[in-house]
Amino acid sequence: MSTAAEDFQPVKSAGRTLDLLELLGDQPRHWTAADLAQALGIPKSSLHGLLRTLHARGWVEADAGGTRFRLGVRALRVGAAYLDGDDSVALLAGVLDELSRRFGEAVHLGRLDGDQIVYLAKRESVHRLRLYSAIGRRLPAHATALGKALLAGLPEHEVDRLLPRPLPRLTPATVTNRRDLGAALAAVRAAGYAVDREENAEGIVCFAMAVPLAEPAVDAVSVSVPVTRLRPDLEPAIVAALRETVGGLGAARRLLPA
Repeated sequence: MSTAAEDFQPVKSAGRTLDLLELLGDQPRHWTAADLAQALGIPKSSLHGLLRTLHARGWVEADAGGTRFRLGVRALRVGAAYLDGDDSVALLAGVLDELSRRFGEAVHLGRLDGDQIVYLAKRESVHRLRLYSAIGRRLPAHATALGKALLAGLPEHEVDRLLPRPLPRLTPATVTNRRDLGAALAAVRAAGYAVDREENAEGIVCFAMAVPLAEPAVDAVSVSVPVTRLRPDLEPAIVAALRETVGGLGAARRLLPA
């Protein structure tokens, strides 16, 4: 299939359909048709046709009154198929299990998607106080250890192109100055792992390492710990475990399809 810009003519109806599904996925709540039309900037008449079609196919669900809409169960089926068919997710399951067993804290596998990190897999903390997360959740890459671990593997001009202006702030600790972020990524390259100290969620410190299954890496694994449980010996122990489990995967590249 040709991908040259001059050969590509987007299909307007397909674009609107995908915009609608992505909005429902990125902001999971019940939407009125009027709110959807305003958010997407499309006429209500066109939107009603899309909603009726997607509802009939199970991609969109409506409330009992047929006035509020959300993503349908068919989206779950397709999302699950993506994960089931992903060789990296399957290969890394044992790594996530091992890190979870050792520390009893939340463990995540994340993938870089533009300027966002998407959670592909997780292992819950065994403690009552835990970080909220969900498969498919998206977070700004610059504010997460997962994201910084992967951004550090890209050329500086690529990082500059990917990240939005201005950099959004999630907590008082989020790095929003591009020069400071550049220095932070240089520190990640030198250390071989990334840390976010309450930059994504207040009260949570996260340690992450890029998975060496591709060059540059597209996936990373993290361990997240509440500040209240981060005793002095835990940080070096987590970093050592990431080096052992994640860092040792370079030889596994041959197990993945070309």
